[in-house]
Amino acid sequence: MIPSVAALHRHPIKSHGRQRVQSADLEVGGTFPWDRRWAVAHEKSQADGSAWAPPAEFSRCAVSPSLMAIEAVFNDDSGRILLSHPERPDLAFDPDGDQDAFLEWVRPLTPTRRAAPVRLVRLEGRGMTDTDFPSISLMNLASNEAVGQILGRELSAERWRANIHVSGLTAWEEGDWIGRRMRIGGAELVVREPIVRCRATEANPQTGERDAETLAALDTLCGRKEFGVYAEIVAPGTVSVSDPVVLL
Repeated sequence: MIPSVAALHRHPIKSHGRQRVQSADLEVGGTFPWDRRWAVAHEKSQADGSAWAPPAEFSRCAVSPSLMAIEAVFNDDSGRILLSHPERPDLAFDPDGDQDAFLEWVRPLTPTRRAAPVRLVRLEGRGMTDTDFPSISLMNLASNEAVGQILGRELSAERWRANIHVSGLTAWEEGDWIGRRMRIGGAELVVREPIVRCRATEANPQTGERDAETLAALDTLCGRKEFGVYAEIVAPGTVSVSDPVVLL
């Protein structure tokens, strides 16, 4: 069975929602289109969008698990984002021009003991990924199933917030990809490093409640808290759902 793309996701606002797409045009030096293009700086953050900043500078699902249940639909034509959450009314807004409406909407989802969100920042030219280099995140659906088996339950792959979900692999096969070049659709990528996971993955993407000890399961399975890989785009092209994933 040839591995293939099972799903593609972008997360327009870092840690604040996900959106399935059918295809994406990848560019060298870039990230997944419109993925993590905005990030939510909190009151203790110095981030202003002028340069890349590490995850701790922003509101995150790891410390505010309710954020995991946000759905975010970005409209490529209008530039507006539609947010939905089981505990909040839907909100459609312009992230570059209507920050007050967004901040009012999201504050109830942030625990009172945590630093409050204060501004949206946008990094020109690339998404505000967790890596200091422009990265694409990939996950193996078979590895997700293996984690679920340890926990005795089915896990949504959306917990891992990856851009590219790959099917047709054996569990943990992606661990052998580090340093390898691969072709996905018309694009080529080089796998750079494993993804070290945090408590965000413990939260249910439908409810925002912590309900699965994913980090403990990873320790049991692998002896480390790694799941998925980061890759860098080295040749441009379009990737689509059902495209083959071929190691070169």
